[in-house]
Amino acid sequence: MNIASTLRLHTSGDEFENVIAYFCYLSKKVIVIRYFIFLSLIALVCCHTTQDLSQLEKPNVIVFIGDDISWDDFGCYGNKDVETPNIDRLAKNGLMFHNFYLTASSCSPSRNSILTGRYPHNTGAPELHQTPPDYMVGFPELLREQGYYSVQAGKFHMGPYARRSFDVMYDDGKTFGDGGELQWVQSVRERPKDKPFFMWFAAIDAHRDWGPNEFSGTHKANDLTPPAYLSNDTATQSDLAKYYDEVYRFDHYIGQVVHELESQKVLDNTLIIIMADNGRPFPHSKTRVNDRGMKTPFIVHWPAVTMKNQSCTSLVSAIDIAPTILEISGITSPSAIQGTSFSKLIQDPRQEFRNYVFAEHNWHDYEAYERMVRDKNFMYIRNLRTNKPLMGPADAIGSPAHQALVKLKEQNSLSEQQAEIFILPRPEEELFDCNLDPGQFKNLAEAASHKDQLETLRHVLNEWTSVTGDNTPGELTPDWYTLEPGYIKTESHGVRGETPGSANDATRIQKKGPF
Repeated sequence: MNIASTLRLHTSGDEFENVIAYFCYLSKKVIVIRYFIFLSLIALVCCHTTQDLSQLEKPNVIVFIGDDISWDDFGCYGNKDVETPNIDRLAKNGLMFHNFYLTASSCSPSRNSILTGRYPHNTGAPELHQTPPDYMVGFPELLREQGYYSVQAGKFHMGPYARRSFDVMYDDGKTFGDGGELQWVQSVRERPKDKPFFMWFAAIDAHRDWGPNEFSGTHKANDLTPPAYLSNDTATQSDLAKYYDEVYRFDHYIGQVVHELESQKVLDNTLIIIMADNGRPFPHSKTRVNDRGMKTPFIVHWPAVTMKNQSCTSLVSAIDIAPTILEISGITSPSAIQGTSFSKLIQDPRQEFRNYVFAEHNWHDYEAYERMVRDKNFMYIRNLRTNKPLMGPADAIGSPAHQALVKLKEQNSLSEQQAEIFILPRPEEELFDCNLDPGQFKNLAEAASHKDQLETLRHVLNEWTSVTGDNTPGELTPDWYTLEPGYIKTESHGVRGETPGSANDATRIQKKGPF
């Protein structure tokens, strides 16, 4: 590592003064010109770490968003079973976030929240397949208004308001390929070369169902060890192998886009974000407000600004993406955005950012109402539908991995972790120590030793609920499918209940809530 990088990474304010003093001492014993060279390097470091990103040349921006991929399902996040060489390379040459949280573990509520910088109940579309009102504004629309060429390619189901954001859309499932990625490289090649560009590349990988594709067999079922909350049997191993094959396909097309950016010599000033919209489509993950459902991988690669092999452990919310991209593009965020720019973390990932992140679980195939708040150490969950098990969405319930758990249940052979999805009644409150219990399996809500943490986060969630206009409707959207074996329609299929937040006109509320 060179001297400038070392100083940048390892000197605090006091240490910096000591460095200056040391070099003054050295100046008496070395050639004077070396002294001035060192001072120049230090000055350059200071300028680089405090630069105003909005004053730089407008960056190109690409958001790669995977479908149903948990935060630790890339190799760079420690998963040794999955092959993601291109993503791993970008992470090594960029910045990895380790506590980046979505606001919903369902695809359309999550994606609408990202685009608008607003919590799901504040978008008017907190349930799966709902669409926000036309007066909602997504950040790509603001980029486009300021001269950006804007493209969407792949999965799209966010509503008419979002279509205003894009000059070109490739959302025809007949042409964008089984994984949704076929027009990604084409979009980069065909862009006008006299404009900065924004591209929303939305894969269908790794959403179920999983059919054969050109990457099938990349991962061998016999080589895989399922996590402890799943069954360790051949059906689950095969299920995971097919899932990892689709994650690998997502990685492959990211690599192709990066190669095209390099060939056009625009990679250095292209901000690349790699993330997902919710957790993997397995029991204990998708639709859950725990880390497996709500925490996302988040990688920033921007060679013009970020240093290599950096990590950030600060809490960040998906609603913070919109104001960040707007700020670095020189655009003032509208007051409707509830997020806050984290551009300072891109420059110095060691800084603290949020005190709290919040998330919601509303209807996704099944009636639900959960809210979550997490601080640096603890996660608090409130569940107001305690009579409903949390087995996941219909596609997870219909999966081989779920059926393997059902078989163990019938044999009275479930471990405590595996049995968690079947608990009835559910506890109304849950509290987890995220440092000692990263999987969120040991509920401390009734532990006297954690009374203070429980009361603090309960108060914070109450404040957030009040300030942002959230509420609990009496008639929520009911189950559209049976719980077993999944995908069987109920008599209530197609019936919508009252949307959380609608009674308080939450789409008009602009307050951010606790930060």
